[in-house]
Amino acid sequence: MGRKSDAGAGTADREIVITRVFEAPREMVFSAWTDPKHIVRWWGPRGFSNTSKEIEIRPGGKWVFTMHGPDGRDYPNVVTFLEIAAPERIVYAHGDPKDADKFGTTVTFEAQGAKTKVTMRAQFPSAAAREQVIRDFKADEGGKQHIERCAEHVERMKSAKGPFVITRVFNAPREKVFRAWTEASELQKWFGPKGFTMPVCKLDLRPGGVMHFCLRGPDGSDMWGKWIWKEIVAPRKLVTLTGFSDPAGGWTRHPMAPVWPLETLSTTTFEDEGGKTRMTLESTPYEASAEERAIFDTMHDSMKGGWTGTMEQLEAYLAGN
Repeated sequence: MGRKSDAGAGTADREIVITRVFEAPREMVFSAWTDPKHIVRWWGPRGFSNTSKEIEIRPGGKWVFTMHGPDGRDYPNVVTFLEIAAPERIVYAHGDPKDADKFGTTVTFEAQGAKTKVTMRAQFPSAAAREQVIRDFKADEGGKQHIERCAEHVERMKSAKGPFVITRVFNAPREKVFRAWTEASELQKWFGPKGFTMPVCKLDLRPGGVMHFCLRGPDGSDMWGKWIWKEIVAPRKLVTLTGFSDPAGGWTRHPMAPVWPLETLSTTTFEDEGGKTRMTLESTPYEASAEERAIFDTMHDSMKGGWTGTMEQLEAYLAGN
């Protein structure tokens, strides 16, 4: 993230410029910004979701939608697309055309071999308007999260088989299930495949925080894991980077599969169903090679077996507490 001094005479003081290199080809990244089925899944800062009323991504088309904030508030939005030059550039206006505080954004996509450099340049009516959205809404940090969420969604798009998904309904209220996932003392009582225990769990529950833990198998062998919390929306959603670890907290390869992805991106959602909780876990390789993705795709059935055992342990724990 950064602001560029050469953005153009008289405009730099009213712009927010954010750049990120995506580990994906330009056409795929451009599709994430212009395909309605993709854009609604990642748009906005962390903790936000979107409901579309109207979406037409073409020059002159509009996207009318509501952003649902992590605080439970709804934020009506209108985006008008002014220019779409595939796969190089998108220009859009954010806000009702009649609003004095509307602003324009230009997003460029620069191919860098198999990667894509994305630059998002938001231009506000005045320097004061720019400073206000940074001060009142943390628009600079929100823009950074916006781009990060897009990169995470592109990682999901890269999997040929799609993400690994497992769903289960628990006979327990959502807050209780969420707590079981986010408190070390509770995780140690159920987490892991059947027959495993968790003798060590160090948990720093905050975006950017780490959970470092040890799973002990029935034969007494230890296996270490690590999660980095990317997004925490209590009691609805958790997003983590997950992987195998060592006792010191470093990333390591799968002890039995050296080409397994070093990191996976996991999203766990918790939906209230009249006092019960529908939990859905979705996992996909993160910044992985083609070989790593292929291995991940072949292991969905095996992962389902392991996670089914883990969910059964959680179900038994919830029933007894």
